[in-house]
Amino acid sequence: VQLQASGGGLVQTGGSLGLSCVNTGTIARINRMGWYRQTPGKERELVARINSDGSTNYADFVKGRFTISGDSAQNTVYLQMSSLKPEDTAVYYCAANLFAMGGNSPETYRYWGQGTLVTVSS
Repeated sequence: VQLQASGGGLVQTGGSLGLSCVNTGTIARINRMGWYRQTPGKERELVARINSDGSTNYADFVKGRFTISGDSAQNTVYLQMSSLKPEDTAVYYCAANLFAMGGNSPETYRYWGQGTLVTVSS
């Protein structure tokens, strides 16, 4: 599994941006995919995750603004971000795991993409 994230960039406050993550390696039986973000000096934090049954989970700070979607069979996951705020500025990482279990800790994910920078200007 080799995850490749794309779609980051510069956007103004209130704008929208979509992130994509695809598996460019061998397709695996992935049951959970997610998006995390990280800023300098801070721990990587969960943004949203989606299980193979379609169930989703969002961090409180993105509820109502971000939407996660994906296709576990194709090992792809997307994050549509709207009403962006300067505090959403971060490097966003996609992640995948064979099992849909565990909490929000990044340690529960086995596979990671390289990260894509999202910058929201005020």
